[in-house]
Amino acid sequence: MLPERHVEDEPCPVTDQMLGDLYRAGAHGLNELIATVSPAARALLAVYCYRRAHLASIGLAIAATCEEEDLTSLGGNAGAMLFERSRKAPQPPPADPRTGSRPKITSLNKQLRPPTPVVNHEEPLSVLSRVRARLWPKAAAPTAHSD
Repeated sequence: MLPERHVEDEPCPVTDQMLGDLYRAGAHGLNELIATVSPAARALLAVYCYRRAHLASIGLAIAATCEEEDLTSLGGNAGAMLFERSRKAPQPPPADPRTGSRPKITSLNKQLRPPTPVVNHEEPLSVLSRVRARLWPKAAAPTAHSD
């Protein structure tokens, strides 16, 4: 069992190019890339990724392909915990190839709330009069007529 290390001191077990490819890969591509890595490097990579927030989901996916012995012997307590989490992690539903990965669109069948009626006790203004009143409030102020 390896001693626990600080995240900053931990070297990446694969090349930067491979790590970038893993980061950009989709679910299918990730499995293909992981298959090219040895079991020991895969276990180290799973722990490495899981310890970094932006790679944690990739770490779980990689750990799901590892044997428990590899993760615990190479990753220590973190590897054992990662093995357990990877087996309990919910698996995403299989994507329907006809719809791709887009979410299903639903429509609202009822109105959320009734519309609030607008009560206008003043004389209705034309659109042009309302625009004038907003742009030049003093010029549009009604003048009192004395009859």
